[in-house]
Amino acid sequence: MNNISNQQLLAEVEDVLRTMPPRETLGNDDHEILAWLGRASAVIHAWSITRAITFDGYVRKVNSSMSRDFQDGTRGILTMLNEARHDLRLKTVGPLTVAVDQGSVFDYFDEVRRVIEAAKIDLLFVDPYLDAEFVSRYLPHVSSSVMVRLLARERIPTLLPAVTLLRQQNGLAIEVRSAPGFHDRYVFVDGLSCYQSGASFKDGAKKAPTTLTQITDAFSAVSATYEQRWSTGVVQQ
Repeated sequence: MNNISNQQLLAEVEDVLRTMPPRETLGNDDHEILAWLGRASAVIHAWSITRAITFDGYVRKVNSSMSRDFQDGTRGILTMLNEARHDLRLKTVGPLTVAVDQGSVFDYFDEVRRVIEAAKIDLLFVDPYLDAEFVSRYLPHVSSSVMVRLLARERIPTLLPAVTLLRQQNGLAIEVRSAPGFHDRYVFVDGLSCYQSGASFKDGAKKAPTTLTQITDAFSAVSATYEQRWSTGVVQQ
């Protein structure tokens, strides 16, 4: 990947993340798994020789017979690929900010879909108005290996039946909690990135223009705030 532009390298990194095999299979001696690890390593080497040394250590760990090493290796691989992705995005296009006109409901949906399909470990949605419509629109696009956490409030009675049915059909791991005193709408991806929606996720662009904005400078503070709200929230069955 000599002389590759940051834009081209970003596309490579995003495709590597998109095609990542299930985490539990990364230690398998399988041709497709080995090919993916080789491609991921090549991308990281093209991005940063210094960081590539650490990445290669993570690759060795996924082949370890020890469960802790395997877990450390898989998490390290995913974290560094996301680090490369966000670093390159900031260098090429800056933080994601999308303005969506009133009525452009598919455009809004498609932007949110792209965000959640990037998740490999965990998704935390924060929105007081999450309901059954939200579940049917977005959660079928979540990878089966991802833990989904929904922090909601106002429409729990309509949200829970839809969550239960989706769990039964797809086996997706979903937990719902409620908490008072929040009004913002966020989605946190793998604990590594955060996006704020100007409208409720279920209503984006239906009645008014809205935005989807990546939070960068304040990410740590925003993440800590809502992880705390999640930890103290009331579990909904």
